[in-house]
Amino acid sequence: MSMSLLELNNVTAGYGQTPVLFNVDMTINKGDMVCLLGRNGVGKTTLLRSIIGLNKISQGSLVFQDKNITKFPTYKRSRYGIAYIPQGREIIPYLSVLDNLKLGFSASGKSSKRIPSEIFEFFPMLKEHLPRQGGLLSGGQQQQLAIARGLMCNPKIMLLDEPTEGIQPSIVQEIEDTLKRINREKGITVIVVEQKIDFARQLAQKFFIMDKGSIVAQGQTSELTDSLVHRYLTV
Repeated sequence: MSMSLLELNNVTAGYGQTPVLFNVDMTINKGDMVCLLGRNGVGKTTLLRSIIGLNKISQGSLVFQDKNITKFPTYKRSRYGIAYIPQGREIIPYLSVLDNLKLGFSASGKSSKRIPSEIFEFFPMLKEHLPRQGGLLSGGQQQQLAIARGLMCNPKIMLLDEPTEGIQPSIVQEIEDTLKRINREKGITVIVVEQKIDFARQLAQKFFIMDKGSIVAQGQTSELTDSLVHRYLTV
């Protein structure tokens, strides 16, 4: 059994006939904590969306737990254990926090409707706000709700698109600590698309840098040098 959890082999993907990703090769191992870096518009979100099945792969293959899932629809990928927390959080504003959380069950296809107690260990703030409408939470609280909702289906991997965007620093720190705990205590593999280099360095053990739809650099986060940052990430 290979250690790799997720493999992208020579993946080209995009919107309709327009490719955004070109020949992407990427291997993510079980338990990895990965940051995906790059300037705006280089294909980071498209890469996440291609993994969860919202963007069609026109060439190459996607292998998850040694199974080729390239042709699987999104719901099937969710049930296999891939959770996607999109940019902008996509909380349903008029639903209560509790009902937003329960939406996480639908992704797993499980019939259980009890919120696991560990959700409130990771996110104690949510417990106090269960009856509140999701739209009344602060941005940081909504982000925590979105991550908690992703956890509800007990995923093997979580894909997060810019979870710190527009969030106050104290909550950013909380999100970092919680993601580390989820990774450490539950063994969930995490891929985070991130703009903040400091956050990426503190959070992740590995990094990938994208430019013009391809992976141009990768390695341990300790190898994320200032010259790489300057070359590919500074605007």
